[in-house]
Amino acid sequence: MSRPEEHRVEHRVVHTRKTPAPARRLYELVARAELWPAVFEPAVHVRILERDRGTERFQIWASVAGQVKTWTSRRTLDPDALRVTFRQERTQPPIASMGGSWEFREDGGGTEIVLTHDFAAVDEAALPGLRAALDANSEKELAALARLAEQQHPVEELLFTFEDTLQVPSADDAYAFIERSDLWPDRLPHVGKVTLTEEAADTGSPGVQDMTMETVTADGSTHTTRSIRLCFPGESIVYKQLVPPALLSGHSGAWLFDKNDKNDKNDKDTVTARHTVAIDPTRIEEVLGEGTTVADARAYLREALGANSRATLNHAAAAAAAAAARPAP
Repeated sequence: MSRPEEHRVEHRVVHTRKTPAPARRLYELVARAELWPAVFEPAVHVRILERDRGTERFQIWASVAGQVKTWTSRRTLDPDALRVTFRQERTQPPIASMGGSWEFREDGGGTEIVLTHDFAAVDEAALPGLRAALDANSEKELAALARLAEQQHPVEELLFTFEDTLQVPSADDAYAFIERSDLWPDRLPHVGKVTLTEEAADTGSPGVQDMTMETVTADGSTHTTRSIRLCFPGESIVYKQLVPPALLSGHSGAWLFDKNDKNDKNDKDTVTARHTVAIDPTRIEEVLGEGTTVADARAYLREALGANSRATLNHAAAAAAAAAARPAP
C-alpha cells in the first residue's frame, strides 16, 4: 500500500536579485546564520546545534504569515563555489519537506543572488498560502541582504555585537524579573508603558511573547519599539525587534542566565545582556546630526542600548537580592 507522502507533489520556486555588492560579502552574510535576526526581517532567533568544517545544523524561529514557526535545518557551505545548500530536517505544517540553496553568481560589476526552494505541502490545499509566505519572506530576505552588503562601509562596522554582564544572587529570580516585562513600567524608570501578549509554551518549547514597549530617554522624549521574545525558562530570553530605533535596520538580543556552581568560592550567578545591531548608515546624520560617522553611531548605540540593559540588570539584581533576603515560609 502506498503511503500518503508518496503522492505529495514537489514544487520548485526561484527568487533572484541583482546587486552591485560583492559576491563574497553576500555569501559571508548568509553563512553566518547566528546573525540573521539582525539582518533578515523574518528571522527571530537562530540556535546553532552542530558546526563542523563545511556543515552545520541549527534551529531557527521565524515569523511566517504572522506566526512564529520553528524548524531544524542542516546546511552545507561551499565558500569556493559561493554556494550554501540547506534541507529542513524537522518541519512544521503546512510544510511536508523543504530544501534549497543560496548561490552568488558574479555578473559583470555585481552579483546575482539566486535563492531556490524545493518543497512539498502536507495538503495541496495549503499550497497557495505556503507559496505566498515563501514569496514574501524570500523577497524580504533578498532585499535586506542586498541593502546591507551594498553599503560603502565594511559590514563588520555596521553589524556588530556587544554585551554587559552582572552578578546576581539568583539567576532564577533575575529570570522571573526580566520575563515579566509587563511589570516593567512600575519597576524600571526608563520604561513608560508595556503591552504584552503571550502564547502558552508547549512542553519543551519556549513561550512566545509579543511586546510593545515605550522607552523614556534621558531628555524626557519617548520612542516605541515592538519585539518578539522567546522565553526559555531559567536559561535565556531572546528577542527580535520588529520596530527597531531609527538608527538601525535590525536589532536582536538576548538575556542569558548562568547558574554558578555553588561549591565555587563565588556563589553568585550571572546575567548577560547581549545586543546584535545593524546600523543604517543613511540615517546617521538625520538621527545624530550633521557630520557624524559610523564610529559615532557605534559609540552612541553602545552607550544608549547598553545603559538601558545595565539599568534593567541592576534592577533585576536588586529584585533577586530582595527575594533571597526574604525568610523561607
